[in-house]
Amino acid sequence: MSDRARRPGNDTDGGRFAPHELYAAAQLYYGQNLSQEQVAQQLGTSRPRVSRLLAEARRRGIVRIEVVPPVPADELASQLTEALGLRDVELSPTVVPGTPPGRILATALSAVLSRLGLRSGDVLLISSGRTVWQAAQTNLPALPGVVLAPTIGGLDEVEPWFQTNEITRRIAETVGGHPRLLYAPAMPSPELHATLLRDRRTNEVLRLWDEATAAVMGVGAPLRLRDSIPTFLPSDLTLRPDSAGDISSRFFDERGDPVPYPGEERLLSVSREQLQAMPASIALAAGEAKVGALIAAARAKLYSILVTDQATASQMLTRLKADATGETDGAAETDGTSETDVAERTGRHDSSV
Repeated sequence: MSDRARRPGNDTDGGRFAPHELYAAAQLYYGQNLSQEQVAQQLGTSRPRVSRLLAEARRRGIVRIEVVPPVPADELASQLTEALGLRDVELSPTVVPGTPPGRILATALSAVLSRLGLRSGDVLLISSGRTVWQAAQTNLPALPGVVLAPTIGGLDEVEPWFQTNEITRRIAETVGGHPRLLYAPAMPSPELHATLLRDRRTNEVLRLWDEATAAVMGVGAPLRLRDSIPTFLPSDLTLRPDSAGDISSRFFDERGDPVPYPGEERLLSVSREQLQAMPASIALAAGEAKVGALIAAARAKLYSILVTDQATASQMLTRLKADATGETDGAAETDGTSETDVAERTGRHDSSV
């Protein structure tokens, strides 16, 4: 061993730091809010040595750092459940920007699915959407014998999160369920629509929408915030300021009222009434751009269980309190940041997350 390694002042070995020295550095830095340079001057040592003293103090437990959310997660979930009249709210840790939301929310989704106690023969509907697609890549809980079906017909878009049949098949394979796929376009022509309604196999899937026990659904942000939308939607729908979001292309405004569009009567998608009657409809979404859509969909009773992250839940409560006191018009964040600014800053233009 070299002379440098034997030198008492060497701090490559945490064991050479005396407890009183660790405590003194920690007390000055954390207790008196001094800078590391000021602590070094007080102790007559170097700033790099102070940095290592503080790191060793944390390692030994002399300093304990706890990150406490503004409201504990269980209390936050309880407040949001009551404020929106939901059956349940399950929260995940806050999704870090750049991280796939669906993968982070998957653990919370798994907890909800496990609690539902779905049995063989029960029907679970699956929507399209980026977050649902991301969650489909994870290890969801076993649901042996459960029948899984899509909430909407096929879309022309090439992105994988638009492929509801494939998302449904993937989840069915993971949980040990039985997929029942819908081989029909979401927006058929009038002639094809009439033919499909007479088709036995198509009707077998459509009947499952009435029989469903539960659904896992993405909730779409306002169209103006998205980077991709289904091509069958009319272009003027994108510009309509009253559109707050959608579930499986059933659009609604900030009050939760329907926002109809030409041709919607031909849309092969689960209806508002079917969602409202469903025992357990699960909304899976997170992000600032989704706050308004999640609140509006809850007002419309389009879902009864919310799976989101702590940051989104907190933002939803803030928005609800601001709306109740008349501090905002519900269309912008309480700090004056519009949802468009939020989407630009976070990069979240997800189509139905």
